[in-house]
Amino acid sequence: MSVLVVGLSHRSAPVEVLERLAVAPGDVPKLLEEMLDRAHVEEAVVLSTCNRIEICAVVDAFHGGLGDVTDVLGTHAGFPIGELSEHLFVHYAGSAVQHLFALAAGLDSMVVGESQILGQLRGAYAAADSAGAVGKVLHELVQQALRVGKRVHAGTGIDEAGASVVSEALRDADRELGGAGLAGRRAVVVGAGAMGALAAAHLRRAGAGEIVVLNRSAERGERLVEKIVEHADPGTTARYAAMDDLAAELRSADLLLACTGSIGHVVGVEPVTEALAGRTSPLVVCDLGLPRDVDPAVGELTGVRMVDLITLQRRLLDVADGGSVAAAQEMVDAEAQQYLAGQRSAEVTPTVTALRRRASEVVDAELLRLDSRLPDLDGHVREELSRTVRRVVDKLLHTPTVQVKRLAEGPDGDSYAAALRTLFELDPQAAAAVAAPVRGADASVDGGDVTAALNAPLDATPSIGSRPPEQIT
Repeated sequence: MSVLVVGLSHRSAPVEVLERLAVAPGDVPKLLEEMLDRAHVEEAVVLSTCNRIEICAVVDAFHGGLGDVTDVLGTHAGFPIGELSEHLFVHYAGSAVQHLFALAAGLDSMVVGESQILGQLRGAYAAADSAGAVGKVLHELVQQALRVGKRVHAGTGIDEAGASVVSEALRDADRELGGAGLAGRRAVVVGAGAMGALAAAHLRRAGAGEIVVLNRSAERGERLVEKIVEHADPGTTARYAAMDDLAAELRSADLLLACTGSIGHVVGVEPVTEALAGRTSPLVVCDLGLPRDVDPAVGELTGVRMVDLITLQRRLLDVADGGSVAAAQEMVDAEAQQYLAGQRSAEVTPTVTALRRRASEVVDAELLRLDSRLPDLDGHVREELSRTVRRVVDKLLHTPTVQVKRLAEGPDGDSYAAALRTLFELDPQAAAAVAAPVRGADASVDGGDVTAALNAPLDATPSIGSRPPEQIT
């Protein structure tokens, strides 16, 4: 079994494509069930955020697993597979580990270094675990990715600025409002989930005059308001309003920030048009939902300045602090190599165990044979012979077993376990003799190469687009 990551992000696909594949939290269990129903998928985690949709799966073969995962994704989005594949990226085996560690470190985020991805990955794992879709492989891998992400954030300063998609959107909103800062501004936040809470926190720290929270669930909305009030400075007030009051609340607002987990628009043209009547100042609308929370037609209205994931995507692509990113990448590379070495070493252990078991069986058989030939042999002498023979066998096996474990940590470690199985005729079907899973080349595939990979023979290795782990970002 090997790990396969298939997905789309702000780097590989436009927002229009991302929002078609976005998975609402309530749909995650169904999608996971469909994944696990496929022939080649054993475990799966679905990560869906405002700028990516990824499936991390444990599969028994590269091409079979890739076909199963992309088929489920395509069915979910209503995309023909050819149209979808040009936007996909694929990571397999060692490349998948490298990608997940870099993802948790914030190196693949729209805002490089943001730490919100750690909570999102943790949430994706929890949802998959609750659905029974996580086994030993993904449990160990995701938990290690979270640990690596924390270490990178703590040790490199990559997130010193505390930037996030929300903070960058508010920076653009401030610019649209004249660049004098958001202190004293009146803001309407639609959505009381994680993104809504983050938006409210940024607005509170910026000294917003009033923060009005609108949410379908009054209980969650009021709970967020309580948190805002608890930590707000005296100049900031907060209150809850029903979604039906959107037009009335926007009449005197400077800023609307929408970030819900809904599938479909929650802010339409009509309430915004109603709110704009008689206004002389612009209304900045920040849409951070995926799919979009605000009807795109709102951006065409006179008096509206739109900030959304599309504008952020254009501005933030490849913008990063080179020094911190380089340090973070070095940490991720080292952690990935160490993890893979440990996995390869662990994978060879069953073969070593099988070899020692085979040796023990041979010794037992020979001692039994000795008993049949020398039935009158003194018991003390027999015990001494038994101990001597076993010591000889142990000493003969000590160096090769130590060496094969050490060599297994290298890039070609699987071959040494295979050599042991061949030389000593260890049964690969016996549970104790099964060593490393059959794995193709560590590979990373992007864009149109996915189509070629899907059309390749099922027993071919995933060599398309393959790169050494240190080059994969």
